[in-house]
Amino acid sequence: MAASRTDGVSGVMAGEALTGKGLTGKSLSGEALTGGAGPGKALPGRAWLGAARSRRASSGTAWSSRVWSVGLVVATVLTTALTIWLSFSLYDQREAEQRRQDILAAARQSALNFTSLDYRHYDRDSANVLKGATGDFKKQFAAQTEQLTKLVAENKSVSEGQVLDAGIVRSDEHSARVLVVADSKVTNTAAPKGEARTYRLQLDLVQRDGRWLTSDVEFVG
Repeated sequence: MAASRTDGVSGVMAGEALTGKGLTGKSLSGEALTGGAGPGKALPGRAWLGAARSRRASSGTAWSSRVWSVGLVVATVLTTALTIWLSFSLYDQREAEQRRQDILAAARQSALNFTSLDYRHYDRDSANVLKGATGDFKKQFAAQTEQLTKLVAENKSVSEGQVLDAGIVRSDEHSARVLVVADSKVTNTAAPKGEARTYRLQLDLVQRDGRWLTSDVEFVG
């Protein structure tokens, strides 16, 4: 009988070893294989993997934020630089256009003064010419004023000038050359009914104290 009990216990133990069940009937696969973690408890390996994934996600988010911040700064700098460049470019264009208009206005007025005279008030007319002149041209014209006054008075000369067109040949910040086409109706003792004349004038101008003044006048046709 003892041998029979022993064999029975041995059989039970063998059965438990094969089935993984203890004397209480609990499965070994739940505790022995998981290291004591019961249902609902994360495995240590899974916990580490989850933490690593969380760290990678946080690191990726931080990196994306840095890239976005750097990109935003670069875009802001480029936009600011472009705005400044466009502002200076626009200012230069406006300044160049204003200079062009000033040159043409000065050349037109100088040509008009030069082709307009009246023996009855030639002093005023010659003064207008000198007012817009400078350099050698001013000196030469001033030196001839007395002689011209007599000549104009003797012939009772009247010239009514009109500027038809003007164009800049070349220019920079300090000098310019302009071609001017002008008409005038001239009356004098030899042509009391008047004669129409057309002039092509080449004017050289220089800037003096913010004004464009004529430094030379030449008839070119």
